[in-house]
Amino acid sequence: MKSICLSLVLFFSLLISSLCFAQVPILNTYDSPQPKVVSPGLTTADNGVTVPSDAVILFDGKDLSEWSSKNGEPKWAVHDGMFTVTKGTGDIATKKEFGDFQLHIEFMHPADITGEGQMRGNSGIFLQGLYEIQVLETYNNENKTYVNGQAGSIYRQHPPLVNPLQKPGGWNAYDIIFTAPTFNADNTYRTNPRVTILMNGILIQNNAIIYGCTSDEKIYNQLKGGIRLQDHGCVVNYRNIWVREL
Repeated sequence: MKSICLSLVLFFSLLISSLCFAQVPILNTYDSPQPKVVSPGLTTADNGVTVPSDAVILFDGKDLSEWSSKNGEPKWAVHDGMFTVTKGTGDIATKKEFGDFQLHIEFMHPADITGEGQMRGNSGIFLQGLYEIQVLETYNNENKTYVNGQAGSIYRQHPPLVNPLQKPGGWNAYDIIFTAPTFNADNTYRTNPRVTILMNGILIQNNAIIYGCTSDEKIYNQLKGGIRLQDHGCVVNYRNIWVREL
């Protein structure tokens, strides 16, 4: 009887092992193609910030030649290696459009900032011109507002996982990885857009699903779009903006 039990145990162990192995893809090694070589700092902006060699530089500290507005040339003020929202002049957007991309952008609220709620340093970064990543002064959660409207949120959809915002006067860096949506024939999503975001090197959105446009724009079969920065009537500074197409 003991030998039969041992045989059964061995049999089922082998069966389980074979079933587990069947679910593992066959591993293999191969020599090509080799990954593309990208230097993390081949191109250097005037302010000393390094930019990947395959990046498109959207702002180099000098001018807004890569941007436009509804009224033609942007009227936001360029100074000291940055540019500042000029209140009342409208949003600006990149002339070039992107599908999947990695975006680096830095923003700062002035040390003497005033206002409260959604009027305290409000701006926004619209991916493909449709999906807003909020820019707002919510350092240390001291500026009270709705949770999915604070800095780092996918506006009106997902609050940030944590709040690593610098206090006014300090620069904040967004690193955004965006996966563009795909569409069915009737313009509904086949796959929703997704986004992963690091603020100041800390993960705040983890492959989050974007359920649709975050403001009043209508969803349509758009595979590419520009990056739009919002004029919300508040003073916000931007610098060091580059994008890598994926």
